[in-house]
Amino acid sequence: MADRGDKFPGEAPERGADEGLRERACQLHLTVITGLSGAGKSEAVATFEDMGYFCIDNLPPQMLVRVVELFALEGSRVNRVALVFDVRGGSYFSQVGEALEHLKSLGIPFRLLYLEASDEALIARYQSSRRPHPVMGPSLAESIAAERNLLQPLRARADVVIDTTGLSPRELRRRLEETLLADQLSSQLFLSLKSFGYKYGLPDDADMVLDARFLPNPYWVAELRPLSGLDAAVKDFVLGRSEAAAFLRRVAVLVRSLAPGFVSEQKRRLVLAIGCTGGRHRSVVLVEDLARRLRGDESLVISVTHRDISREG
Repeated sequence: MADRGDKFPGEAPERGADEGLRERACQLHLTVITGLSGAGKSEAVATFEDMGYFCIDNLPPQMLVRVVELFALEGSRVNRVALVFDVRGGSYFSQVGEALEHLKSLGIPFRLLYLEASDEALIARYQSSRRPHPVMGPSLAESIAAERNLLQPLRARADVVIDTTGLSPRELRRRLEETLLADQLSSQLFLSLKSFGYKYGLPDDADMVLDARFLPNPYWVAELRPLSGLDAAVKDFVLGRSEAAAFLRRVAVLVRSLAPGFVSEQKRRLVLAIGCTGGRHRSVVLVEDLARRLRGDESLVISVTHRDISREG
């Protein structure tokens, strides 16, 4: 057991502490990502994020147990975590192995993913990006060799080693899904529904945009103007129109029909935006009701955002 002078803080999951916290910590899907610079860690993080993981890049190893403790707290909605440790951590990086041993001693399960590539591939990637290597050696080749040497102990203990030489970002994503995420892959599409106001511009991240301005605007009803689409009176005003119900039915059918195709093409996240003039009334009502209609579909994971609901008209 670590005492107060231990350099790895955060002892909540340890023996003698809250057993519920410890049990929840053991139920986390925890993946530690490391490997050579330029081998694809950024793409790996993007893949894990798309699978619903909470990702932290370049975490100081001393914070490892604290992070696990945080996500194991009762009420936490995070159950999938991916953490990146690499030589960018400077002097902190030398303690990664000790931090992992500390986590193991607490009985917290995790997987260690190591990404590598050939010297030729790494040199080509660095020459293309023109970014400096984090290990500053006399030459790029010597920097890569030094980093390989530093990372060898982690490579030796890795659960999964992936050589990304010759892999495109899409191919690496597929390899990660097949190797590490197969038990979590499903036919689910992560659908983000977003309301917005056209007067404030289109959402930059929208894959599909639908226009709610074919419906009467509650803004012009004096008693509804200060309200939002989350208020019952505005909902009744908008959804009381037969064309609103028809629109929602058709959009729900469209989403359900497109979802399998998006998933099969490895597009697991879709942003569907619905806009009205100011983004406070009609679009908010429609997004909320569409989410209600789709939440019973097990092939969809729904999230809702109202971008402009707090803006003044």
